[in-house]
Amino acid sequence: MSGRRVGFCLSDKKRRRMNLDAFAEFCDNHGVEVVEIDLTQPLVPQGPFDIIVHKLSDVIVEAEHNSQSQQLLANFQSYVSAHPSTILLDPLPAMTQLLDRFASYRIMSKLHNSLRDWRICSPPYLEIHSATDLSSIQQTLTAQNLSFPLICKTRVAHGSLSHEMSLIFSVGSLADIRPPCVLQSFVNHGAVLHKVFVVGDRHYCVERPSLKNFPSGPCDRDTIFFNSHQVSKPESSSDLTALDEEMPCLPPPSFEAVAALVRKLRAQLGMALFGVDIIINIHTHTLTVIDINIFPGYEGVPQFFSSLLSHIKSVLDKHTSAGPQATGSA
Repeated sequence: MSGRRVGFCLSDKKRRRMNLDAFAEFCDNHGVEVVEIDLTQPLVPQGPFDIIVHKLSDVIVEAEHNSQSQQLLANFQSYVSAHPSTILLDPLPAMTQLLDRFASYRIMSKLHNSLRDWRICSPPYLEIHSATDLSSIQQTLTAQNLSFPLICKTRVAHGSLSHEMSLIFSVGSLADIRPPCVLQSFVNHGAVLHKVFVVGDRHYCVERPSLKNFPSGPCDRDTIFFNSHQVSKPESSSDLTALDEEMPCLPPPSFEAVAALVRKLRAQLGMALFGVDIIINIHTHTLTVIDINIFPGYEGVPQFFSSLLSHIKSVLDKHTSAGPQATGSA
């Protein structure tokens, strides 16, 4: 790895959460140079790069309505196209699909049959594209076997607004939804969320607080609005996470089942850096995937630096052994 140059293209927030300075020092001790890429400056003088690790979610989302972000993204894509030997971790099209919950939930639906033997599933869900009458939504909910309470999530799966969610308890409260959004059957899971962090062929599970159990079926309770990031912080002590009754602890997900899920998702997504949010149904003990995340924070993963550098090395080694015909995809 000596003499390799790894470019990082991250937002300021992501840079801080990852502690990029510490990672750069870690890499330097292993003979690898980390270069922070400034998208506002020409990329050629900042190169060359053997590999670029990026999280361009902000830029991609903003490019839909901001000409400056469009130009930054276009410059980045032009550089990548002009330097096919530079590997991109992860490919832009693969990452972009996870910015859309409609797309990521369709991916999980595709994998249901192949994961059935591992008792892994995702909850029934409904895409709401635009405001429509409540009776129409109710009919579709019934037809697709969704049940109250429902959890409502924004279509865009990135940024602070993507963490703003709601729990809906009746047909009348469907007036609270703001399309485009996803409605998903809420699964009681004992207020425990299992965050799976994937780094190449390795994965790590970390427990976090989550929403408490609620009675199944419609009721006249008002809609609960909440921020999932706040609820599932490691130190969270929200009323929403406090179980109302004594409940035995559920066993953690089996390593083998999670490994099978990660293998399927890596192949389907074409990605190496992502996270999966899993809950365990308190009644059936089925592993239930509720979200897939792009390049997550990896909080609570002490091996993250060594795992990431090991994966970068593995990708570069394969690229080198593949010869000059290899192109820039991890």
